[in-house]
Amino acid sequence: MRDRIRIKGMVTVRVIDKDGNVKRRAPGWFGRLLKLPGRLMEFRHHNIVTREGDALITDALLASPTKAKVTSSAGYIQVGTGWTGNSTKTNTRCNAATGSMKLLDAGYPALKAVWGSTGDTTLTYRATFAAGALNVNNVNEACLLNGNGTGANCLAYAQITPSVNVTSSDTLQVLWEITILGQ
Repeated sequence: MRDRIRIKGMVTVRVIDKDGNVKRRAPGWFGRLLKLPGRLMEFRHHNIVTREGDALITDALLASPTKAKVTSSAGYIQVGTGWTGNSTKTNTRCNAATGSMKLLDAGYPALKAVWGSTGDTTLTYRATFAAGALNVNNVNEACLLNGNGTGANCLAYAQITPSVNVTSSDTLQVLWEITILGQ
């Protein structure tokens, strides 16, 4: 009998306007013709657990880990505009970071479901870039880190597609899910 462990992740990116609503993209010409609203700016993407992330997970299983875990006091999400699609497994940061790294929101990381229920193998991480924290076009990458210094390690990296524009009055929320499955 062989058991394979598989790690998969999803990232949900949501742009929220000043009134607390999920922002909409401008409709295309056909949508304008039919007076349809644009698509909501809430996108879900696959991510890759990086080479450093593989090592962080392995280290966390040791009796005495040597690396900092991604915790509520040491977990950060960084966003950027430099997605290239090259060497994503070896990324250690966003290629073209924008704004400051954001500490995880209170209560994160957390299990997606209570222990013993479906979803109890999924860890969730969330950071919220409040209005005024960003004012940038073409946010197309994000990474999950175990700190905000130069020695921090990148657990996971993701492409944000389609890219999002965030004005100074918008809030950007990034929700990361990492699921560990034995097969």
